[in-house]
Amino acid sequence: MENFARFLLRLLLVPLGGATAIVAAMAVVLAAHWSEIVALANANPDAQDDWLVALIFTGPILALLLSMTLVVTALPAAVGVLIAEAFAIRSWIYHAANGGLSAWIGWSVMQDNDEKYRFLTEPRVMVAAGLAGGLAYWLIAGWSAGFWKPVFGPPPAQVQA
Repeated sequence: MENFARFLLRLLLVPLGGATAIVAAMAVVLAAHWSEIVALANANPDAQDDWLVALIFTGPILALLLSMTLVVTALPAAVGVLIAEAFAIRSWIYHAANGGLSAWIGWSVMQDNDEKYRFLTEPRVMVAAGLAGGLAYWLIAGWSAGFWKPVFGPPPAQVQA
């Protein structure tokens, strides 16, 4: 029964950790490109009144473009998470490296679309976002990876010979 409860807990923690990782990675990308975002906002001061209308019409398109990048980046990260869960890898270094490598793979795959995604063209920013996402995942779910290996259980009994 305890293993089943841990399994259900993992089913909740892993998606929560993934969502937290995505938010952390996007926060790093936004922070790294904040001056460019402000410059875009101030490019035409007369059009700032129309931001709400523009956001309503372009928001779904931007969400679709960012979701394509997210899928390309999250698939390698999901493979790394499955490996961590299968082998109970709880190292923060592993999860940070998984995030950084996944972000680099996603950036490499999206290389041919540099002009479309002007905020996703810098590899250092993408890898830094992946590292931050990996650390955020570790804080939520990675430190207790592997449902079959309890974190706070009694130490295994030693066999007396």
